[in-house]
This record gives sequence, C-alpha cells and structure tokens, in this order.
Amino acid sequence: MTLVRPLLVAATAALAFAVWAPGAGADANLNNLDCRGHLEAGKPVPGDDDTQVLYVFACGGPITGYQIQPQIGDTSFSTDASVFDTSGNAIVTDSFTCQGDFPGWGVNCTGKYSGDYGKVTGQFAIGTKLCAEPRVDALLTVVTATVANGVVTQSISGPFDLGRPHGCPPSKYSGKTRIPSDDTSTTTPTKKKKKKKATARKKATTKKKASTKA
Repeated sequence: MTLVRPLLVAATAALAFAVWAPGAGADANLNNLDCRGHLEAGKPVPGDDDTQVLYVFACGGPITGYQIQPQIGDTSFSTDASVFDTSGNAIVTDSFTCQGDFPGWGVNCTGKYSGDYGKVTGQFAIGTKLCAEPRVDALLTVVTATVANGVVTQSISGPFDLGRPHGCPPSKYSGKTRIPSDDTSTTTPTKKKKKKKATARKKATTKKKASTKA
C-alpha cells in the first residue's frame, strides 16, 4: 500500500519557497557545504505495510531544499521533515515540506534550515526488507537560494552518500557505498614492501652462505 503522510506542522507550507539571507557566520561557499548522514529503520505508519526508512542528515551551512534519492524505488514518503539541534530539541523555525511521485525514485523537499549541524529527519518507504540485499542506499543533494539586492542566487552541494542502513547484520557487501570512499589506502603496498624485504633478506643470506663456502 502506498501513502503520502500529511504535514505534522501546517505552518511549514509557508516556508516552501523561502530564500535565505546569509549572515556573517554563513559558509562563504554554499556550493561546497559539508553534509553527512545515515539511514536506519523508520517508525511504523498506520495503514502502510511497506518498510519504513528513516533518513537523518546535518549540514554545516544553511539550505533551503534537498533531494533524497534511493536506488530502490520508494513507495511512499513523509510530506514533512523536522529539524533538531545537537541536543535533540526541535528547532521550530526550521522545517521542510516534501513532494514527489510515488512509486518513485526520489523525494524533493523545500523549506528552511539554519545549519550548525542541526539534524534533519524524515522518512520514506520501500517494498523490500530493510536488511535484504541489495540494501537501500540513498544519495543526498542540498540546495540553497540566497537573495541580495533583489537578486536570487542558487547554490548546490552534493551528492552525499547516506550509506547502507544502520542496525543491519554484516554481509559480504558491508562497507560498500554508491559513491566510492575517498580512502584509497590498501594493504597491497604494505604486502609488496614486506615481500621485497623478505626477498632482500633471502638474497643476503644466500650471499653470506656463498662467502662462507668460498
């Protein structure tokens, strides 16, 4: 069954097309915001038997919209998203309303977010089990519209990989994400180095034996 959940706070509709007037502490480059987040099991929704997925993310600067794009089609989604500070208190001045097709392949949300790594939370549903392979792995893209002297400027950051759901048992796909990790370190160079040292040691021993025989 597919549903779109109603707004929790009707006032968020007024924020749908808000623009952000950046303050002195705002990130100078809104095209390069730092955002991070994850997926986990969502809360059950009456009348919706599909698997609920909770997304949580935070950014270092202000945004006025975002998109959640799972690689597994979503069957429903919450039409509002709430924002909480780092202590878990609701930030009533920040919120989002969300739209999109369902079934679909993404959720588009607009509103206001002040930054400072407050947590944005929302839900969508999928037709498969949360921990079944392939597991859902959603990408996040954020946008910011600013206004100065009557001119609106739009900025965009991402995509950011929210990764595979937290709370699932390990599998052979654990650690794999849709966007490759920036960590390019491997154990291969170390193994080669050890092998090289072992070869050099063997040659030295052979040479010493040869000298002894001579």
